[in-house]
Amino acid sequence: MSTRHFLTLLDFSPETLRTLLDRAIELKHMQKNGIAHEVLKGKTMAMIFEKASTRTRLSFETGMAQMGGHSIFLSPKDTQIGRGEPIEDTARVLGRIVDIIMFRTFEHEQAETLARHSSVPVINALTDLYHPCQLLADIQTYIEHRGEIKGKTVAWIGDGNNMCNSYVNAAQQFSFKLKIACPAGYEPPQSVLNKVDADIEIMRDPMQAADGANLLTTDVWASMGKEEEQRSRAKAFADYQINSKIMSAAKADALFMHCLPAHRGEEVSAAVIDGPQSVVWDEAENRLHAQKALLEFLLKKSS
Repeated sequence: MSTRHFLTLLDFSPETLRTLLDRAIELKHMQKNGIAHEVLKGKTMAMIFEKASTRTRLSFETGMAQMGGHSIFLSPKDTQIGRGEPIEDTARVLGRIVDIIMFRTFEHEQAETLARHSSVPVINALTDLYHPCQLLADIQTYIEHRGEIKGKTVAWIGDGNNMCNSYVNAAQQFSFKLKIACPAGYEPPQSVLNKVDADIEIMRDPMQAADGANLLTTDVWASMGKEEEQRSRAKAFADYQINSKIMSAAKADALFMHCLPAHRGEEVSAAVIDGPQSVVWDEAENRLHAQKALLEFLLKKSS
């Protein structure tokens, strides 16, 4: 049996993704009702972090613990990766010791290389190109609040970054329309768009993107690794804040999401992120439940 990895949403079929989300909702219900589910007893996950994290580390580590497994946090300063050991060698060693690897890094090619040389499942916990685990949580959150996302309209307003790229993939896998509003020069890469055949429009006017949308979402203007561009990006994105005016163009029951951390007063106003249409805290919590479903799926497939 070939090893399954989760590097982008396109690695799984739409049917598998929906099954995962159904399972995530079920696992969430079990957790809320105190029903133990320790199916990963004896399993160990290596968590490699080359980028800082709050929600990713907490959700994966807690998820493994709740399912009876164990996780090991690895940072570059604690491992030979930080001293130049080839990622291929790291993959070969870890695959002989642990059962699954979670990798949070900069270059997406690093995650692909790790997966290519790993004998155990590899999960992309964020790269510069994609953030698929966050999208599992986002879609789960939408389903819980509004039902099926198929046929709905999602407005991404802001930078064409890794989150936007994963929404591009999600538009295909979950069959929703995606409207992306961004300044010229900040579009998602053509290489990402070329991999999907989905209903996607790229535009400059955020009000046009928000018009009739069921979900509005965004991210910080300067992602990790691009902080030196903060001043120029703040100028470029000045008209792309999701505020009450932008929300008013969407459907009356539209939701607002943000992967966090958020900068109030920049990409989103305090009135929106702290308002009644915001579901960012449910979204953050669902990282735990969606990833538990993912871990269970990958480890069962590899056993």
